[in-house]
Amino acid sequence: MADNEGKDQVIDDAIGERDIKRLEFRGGVFAATIPLVFFIIWAIVLSVTGLVTEQALVLGMVIGIGLGLFFCKSKWSDYAQSLISGMAQPVGIVAIIAWFWAGMFANMLSAGGLVDGLIWFGFQSGLEGGAFVGITFLLAGLFSTAVGTGYGTVATFGVLMYPAGVILGADPVILLAAILSGAVFGDNLAPVSDTTIVSATTQNADVPGVVRSRFKYSLTAAIPALVLFIIFGGGGETGSQQVVNQLQNEVSPDGLFMLIPFALVLYLALSGQHLLTSLSWGILASAVFILLTGLSWKEVLYIHTNAQGDAVIEGALIEGISGYFNMAILILFILAAAYLLEVGGTMDVIKQFFLRIINNVVRRAEFAIFGIVAFLNVFITINTAAEIAAAPFVRKLGEEMNIHAYRRANFLDTVTSSLGYIFPWSGGVLLAWATVQGAAEKYDFLPVVGPTEVFPFVFQGWLLLIVMFIAAWTGWGLRFTGKNGEEVKPADYRK
Repeated sequence: MADNEGKDQVIDDAIGERDIKRLEFRGGVFAATIPLVFFIIWAIVLSVTGLVTEQALVLGMVIGIGLGLFFCKSKWSDYAQSLISGMAQPVGIVAIIAWFWAGMFANMLSAGGLVDGLIWFGFQSGLEGGAFVGITFLLAGLFSTAVGTGYGTVATFGVLMYPAGVILGADPVILLAAILSGAVFGDNLAPVSDTTIVSATTQNADVPGVVRSRFKYSLTAAIPALVLFIIFGGGGETGSQQVVNQLQNEVSPDGLFMLIPFALVLYLALSGQHLLTSLSWGILASAVFILLTGLSWKEVLYIHTNAQGDAVIEGALIEGISGYFNMAILILFILAAAYLLEVGGTMDVIKQFFLRIINNVVRRAEFAIFGIVAFLNVFITINTAAEIAAAPFVRKLGEEMNIHAYRRANFLDTVTSSLGYIFPWSGGVLLAWATVQGAAEKYDFLPVVGPTEVFPFVFQGWLLLIVMFIAAWTGWGLRFTGKNGEEVKPADYRK
């Protein structure tokens, strides 16, 4: 037994040495950034030209990694092994598995009619103008928190709530900003959101703990955002009652039963259950309610052959998984490219640069984290991809100052979730623009709001940025890491 343990230790040591073997690059340590720099430039070009897709981003990352190979002075086999080691990091695998479960749960809720139920509730409230914009923000925030997808919220509410709101006298620009703000709220707070999962796992934190610690920031921004939407959301022209009636006939309250699986997942996740355990129970409960409401099992899973005789699999479960295939591939490649900064020595140089600026001052460290995350979000238009790229820097700087993982994850996620729905070239805003264009083809009375018009009015996003800036400046919510990994208040912390 002792001999086997000794052999295992030798193997582990050998693997460890191979994984962290230093690479040398032509042009110095910053040549290791070539894959990521190419990816950022690629993302900017795609955004400006309106051609950004997840598949295109994956291709850009692959090309960047290929270019980096030609700048590597070390053995190409070592470069390849470093890429594999980077992809094999647990943080990426955990995030991908969590995405698949979260995607299945989100699609189960949608298949059960939760969207229709929420929209029915909005109609039944009888609100118009600014009040309708306010309820749209609340419903969008609730939905995005339930399903964990800001993009899905934008696409869904842009098709249904945007036409309804315009008809009921809401200002189109503020209404679309309210939908985007609801997406920000859920993307930032939902336990099943990809950004929440990535921010937690990349900082070695548990998702439930991160969500609990994030409530105060989210609500501090959401309350004034709601007031602003109500104040500035009116002023539009009321539309045809015939169109209103048509939309009302398309929705029903039946889907509100799906709030029960949603509440179950929130309760389990926040009570400390593993995320996959919570989501599995939510998926099972969703399936039960779908069957109880008389919907076909085909909404959940349907395997059949098409007219050409080819096997086809459809339903909420497979759609939930397949929706994250591209992002799963992208995260693996970005993790590989980021790992090159570790083995190339770039991370150490950057870390030392910031540490000299920070000079052991926690406030400066948090401002540096804020700035790095914001800077990368300017260039990387898919918020999860930007978060993944920023995560290693946030972790390194935060750990040097012993800032707790929850606090690091909150800075990483709030800044990313906000800017992902603010910048005119960001994925969330471009999706909203495209969604409104599609809705305008169906309803000729709808105005098409451009990305630059909505930019200043995404109140939840802007207020979240302000809240986190103030948190960094004042130390509000700051916690250090205790001896056993627990949160320690500054007054009780001793190095």
